[in-house]
Amino acid sequence: MTIATTSTLEGRTIVEYKGIVAGEAILGTNIFRDLFAGIRDLVGGRSASYEQVLREARETALRELEEQARSLGADAVVGVDIDYENISTGSSGSMLMVSASGTAVVTR
Repeated sequence: MTIATTSTLEGRTIVEYKGIVAGEAILGTNIFRDLFAGIRDLVGGRSASYEQVLREARETALRELEEQARSLGADAVVGVDIDYENISTGSSGSMLMVSASGTAVVTR
């Protein structure tokens, strides 16, 4: 399965559009991770724990997008857009939402 942010695929012709597909992932972060990220914000540097959560969420969203495209008979997804949102859940921490959407297509 080819997944691309572009609307075309070099060397391949889109012969059929199957429709819009999407994948979402909502992952929780915990209070300790939030606390250490806040300290990291004050002193500078990267937050490896948040980066790992982001990576996992993105991979999950793209995997769901790919599964949905396969179920439609597509062999590629074009025009993929990935969005990130932080959803505050109050004093208990926050949730991270990653959504990916694109157009499932058949190519030759």
